[in-house]
Amino acid sequence: MAVDFPAINATLNAASGVLVAVGYVAIRRRRVGLHKVCMLSALVVSATFLASYLYYHIVERGGKPTRFAGPENVRAVYFTILISHTVLAAIVAPLALTTAYLGLRDRLPRHIRLARWTLPIWLYVSVTGVVVYWMLYQLYPS
Repeated sequence: MAVDFPAINATLNAASGVLVAVGYVAIRRRRVGLHKVCMLSALVVSATFLASYLYYHIVERGGKPTRFAGPENVRAVYFTILISHTVLAAIVAPLALTTAYLGLRDRLPRHIRLARWTLPIWLYVSVTGVVVYWMLYQLYPS
């Protein structure tokens, strides 16, 4: 039985985004316990995504890039989304870890200041990860 790693990875990206959004709503409603559970769960899901993504691309695909098979007029859109997703994903990983650390240590003023940047970037990365999957494997499969 073949494992569909791209679909699993897209699902993990979506789940992370949902957890971050629910965590945000929870803290706005002053449900601190639910906020912590959601955000820490989002970190675990994101770490699981990263491990799965790296395994798929390094072990399963042998480091070979996945080619975009869509039409030329969609290529620029795809690569704009992919590049912004990739750059921001590299940025959000340490941001999310630092934000969580500050929150868990009750350094709330710094946690809040950093979370105002971390949250929208994390949501963008989660959503665009699903968009990249959809464009690469569903809309224009090779």
